Amino acid sequence: MGRGKVVLERIENKISRQVTFSKRRNGLLKKAYELSLLCDAEVALIIFSSRGKLFEFCSSTDINKTLQRYQQCCYSTEGTNIPEDGSQALYQEVSRLRARCESLQRSQRNFLGEELEPLTVKELKKIEKQLDKTLSEARKRKTQLMFDRVEELRKREQDLKEKNQQLWIKVFFS
Repeated sequence: MGRGKVVLERIENKISRQVTFSKRRNGLLKKAYELSLLCDAEVALIIFSSRGKLFEFCSSTDINKTLQRYQQCCYSTEGTNIPEDGSQALYQEVSRLRARCESLQRSQRNFLGEELEPLTVKELKKIEKQLDKTLSEARKRKTQLMFDRVEELRKREQDLKEKNQQLWIKVFFS
């Protein structure tokens, strides 16, 4: 009997996340080595941790040669598998949007107080300034909502006073 499906989602606990990263990184490096050895494939693997630490594996003697070969394959007109009918522009747009999405997710995690270790003082000050601005806007909106509610309750109070007066008049003059 095998395991059930594992839900892949971000691990919230920092220590568990670091342990999982370390184990999976080692497994990935081992698989890259095995692939290069068993299949005589040229393999390059680059991993950056959430703290910005670099881990790499290259089956050839020079990772730069492998990266140059990759760039020639991906960015030259004869080596690319992407048709010239406008799909290239779409591919670049998707790549740009993915990078933007990753950047926004990283910013969101920073705003939630996560993954702050690799940030510089300047970046932390920028986040602090943005959080102060957001907090100020939230307080401003909350205050406005409270004033609106108070005004609504005052109108309701006035309506009830008027109805109460009308009832008193009916009771005493009937």
